[in-house]
Amino acid sequence: MFTLLRDNGLQIHRKRRTYYTTNASHSMRTYPNLLQDIDITAPDQVYASDITYVRSREGFYYLSLLSDLYSRKILGYYLSNNLSVYGPLTVLCRCLKSLRSSADIHLIHHSDRGIQYCCRSYIRALQQRGVLISMSKAGNPYDNAIMERIIGILKEEFLLNVTFNDKEEAIKSIKNAVTIYNEERPHLSLHYKTPDQVYNQRSNNKAA
Repeated sequence: MFTLLRDNGLQIHRKRRTYYTTNASHSMRTYPNLLQDIDITAPDQVYASDITYVRSREGFYYLSLLSDLYSRKILGYYLSNNLSVYGPLTVLCRCLKSLRSSADIHLIHHSDRGIQYCCRSYIRALQQRGVLISMSKAGNPYDNAIMERIIGILKEEFLLNVTFNDKEEAIKSIKNAVTIYNEERPHLSLHYKTPDQVYNQRSNNKAA
């Protein structure tokens, strides 16, 4: 199917993000990239976080996302009015709360070096659960490429790149997009399975 689409010029072409949500110009401690020398072989091994903007007639809102890198499943999201740590931290705490207590012993959390992920409250939330901290190199978005890809899919395939009338409309569209992405959209990299199928299958095997 993808070959047919490509040969006929019907593939969706990703647009470059032109509005930056990452402020890495700060004096807070940063952490090395732990993903360079590991193979991601199971769910709940590596979580990745990122922030993107959503347009509305009322102004910009900011969508915080956290995903499981093995399955590409979006585990949590939150739409904020600003770029404070509240959005990313809310998503993180919700996801860690739902994680089995024995599953996070070797869990890695990966992000860029944005101030939200380096601030004291975010780092403390990770350290309290014994989560290892990994960050992209400065100025290298490819170190968080899977999250960039997930955001691209949400925006261009599920139309989160449009201008919404208000925050309520944006939240409804985001919820619908995440549900379809997780439960219905097959991925070539997942052998045409959905993120939910891969995450639940491997998680069940680990629990067994």
